[in-house]
Amino acid sequence: MRIDAYNQIKQIYGNSKLRKTDEKKGATAKNGFCDQLMLSDAGRDAQIAKQAVRNAPDVRADMVSSLKERIDNGTYEVSTEDFAAKLLEKYNGLF
Repeated sequence: MRIDAYNQIKQIYGNSKLRKTDEKKGATAKNGFCDQLMLSDAGRDAQIAKQAVRNAPDVRADMVSSLKERIDNGTYEVSTEDFAAKLLEKYNGLF
């Protein structure tokens, strides 16, 4: 273990002492300390977006049922040009 590297890191970050913060009235827990969490607007927006994604269904049932019906009826057709373009897009993305 390289102790000199540890010492260099310690010098960069320095020794910081903990400071006591002013306690707010009515915000203390029964042990006399109060923990707070403050989120920025971007953090709140990200949290709302994550919750929306979590609540969204994994499969769009309306799209799947429509495609299954078209495949079963034999009316589902794939454009060869679109298929080739998507295939090349994926191939070029590998390199």
